[in-house]
Amino acid sequence: MSPPLTRRRVLATAAALTLARPAISRAADRPALSHGLQSGDVSGDGAVVWARADRPSRAVIAWATTESFRDIRGGVFVDALPESDLTVKTALQGLPPDQDIHYRVRLQNLAEPTILGEPITGRFRSAPALARDVSFCWSGDTAGQGWGIDESRGGMTIYAAIARNRPDFFLHSGDTIYADGPIQAEVRLPDGGLWRNLVTEEKAKPAETLSEFRGAYKYNLLDRNVLAMNREIPILAQWDDHEVTNNWWPGERLTRAEHRRKGYADANSLVLAARATRAFHEYMPMRFEPAEPGRVYRRVSYGPHLDVFLLDMRSYRGPNGANDETEPSARTQFLGPAQLAWLKRALKASRATWKAIAADMPLGLVVTYDTDAGFGSEGVAQGDGPPLGRELEIADLLRFIRDQDIRNTVWFTADVHYTAAHHYDPSRARFQEFAPFWEFVSGPLHAGTFGPAALDDTFGPQLRFVKAPPAGRQNLSPAEGYQFFGHVAIAGATGQMTVTLKDAADTDLWRTVLDPA
Repeated sequence: MSPPLTRRRVLATAAALTLARPAISRAADRPALSHGLQSGDVSGDGAVVWARADRPSRAVIAWATTESFRDIRGGVFVDALPESDLTVKTALQGLPPDQDIHYRVRLQNLAEPTILGEPITGRFRSAPALARDVSFCWSGDTAGQGWGIDESRGGMTIYAAIARNRPDFFLHSGDTIYADGPIQAEVRLPDGGLWRNLVTEEKAKPAETLSEFRGAYKYNLLDRNVLAMNREIPILAQWDDHEVTNNWWPGERLTRAEHRRKGYADANSLVLAARATRAFHEYMPMRFEPAEPGRVYRRVSYGPHLDVFLLDMRSYRGPNGANDETEPSARTQFLGPAQLAWLKRALKASRATWKAIAADMPLGLVVTYDTDAGFGSEGVAQGDGPPLGRELEIADLLRFIRDQDIRNTVWFTADVHYTAAHHYDPSRARFQEFAPFWEFVSGPLHAGTFGPAALDDTFGPQLRFVKAPPAGRQNLSPAEGYQFFGHVAIAGATGQMTVTLKDAADTDLWRTVLDPA
């Protein structure tokens, strides 16, 4: 982050850079933006913008409410240095609400300040102060199971489908990368054809070094669909397990059969998590919390109709064990005490019509931790019956929401690599001290498709819709079309929410309309 520039200083800096342009072109010496632009965590008066340089540079970032940039309203400069892998991100502040914000990034070579790169522009719309129509898309799971960028098939085309919907923002529900998933040059398809991946050195093996974790983010940013969406649609990002390694939990020893197959040199998962956390925060356009630098959970308010509560179901959990404890303890933690207390306070304080709870895992789907041994619980659900293990923490949260009369909570999630709609109702549940609510599942964005998983009756979920691979088929490639995202539209006049589940071709698969209480 850098101190803000005044309008006068921004204009003076821009003029000085223009005057400093050399008469003779030195194209090879011009710094370039290597992986596009991103914006994120947009509110009514601020947003985070991100870029990466190809060499040490000073990034001069200006913003305006017009595409011509004739009236520059503000900006900052940030230095792209090797210590941050040449990434820069900064908070734009003092934005007018409900306005198209155009931002421009231009690089100045630190070694030769008279040499400038070509500017690149991006845009987003700031959150409204008054009620208006609002929309967002969500999904998760990018470049998993070895399905990378096949340029002959158009790359990650689902990102282009999301962009065509022109949402106010895109919620990435976790597994933003697959740090533990190598990308090989070719994958043989069931029909005998070939999936031909774009390959990089950092994605040739599971990530262990900081450079390899960074390389996983840079890999996704090689896709033209991702780059185009990022310049136009702000991102709200959270993480799950594959930003580190499959099904990890803090303190886990990397000694399972899966870990041995992946060849990890260090058996300490916290070493991987520390490097992964740094890379995630370097490459995601999200706010920085000085009180907890690695923090992912936060609230993003987008106008009077919508608050988004992004959760972190990975960093504070207890061990992925049998999940059958009858009393709360450190072993039953999933959100953890601090995050759970924050969520309760934030939900109670929210005055938004809808409280969108962005969870990186579903609540009622049973997911096995160690598939080789057939042991352990990866998520909340552990099987039919009264609350046990991590379900105790979720039961406490759901009871709090009911008792405090917090209305219009809707859960959005990904993780399981198919799309579904679940309705939870106490009349069907073993635990009944909560108000009915919806949970919508989508994904993958660009990964293997799996499922469906079994529903646990503890909180009374009912399956209202599902689209998953046919029986007996798993890890379907993106070429088969089982890639999914969701679209949410909130009407400004009525507050009515319409949720639509879609596939990569932007086909509407299922829809429901929710009236606010």
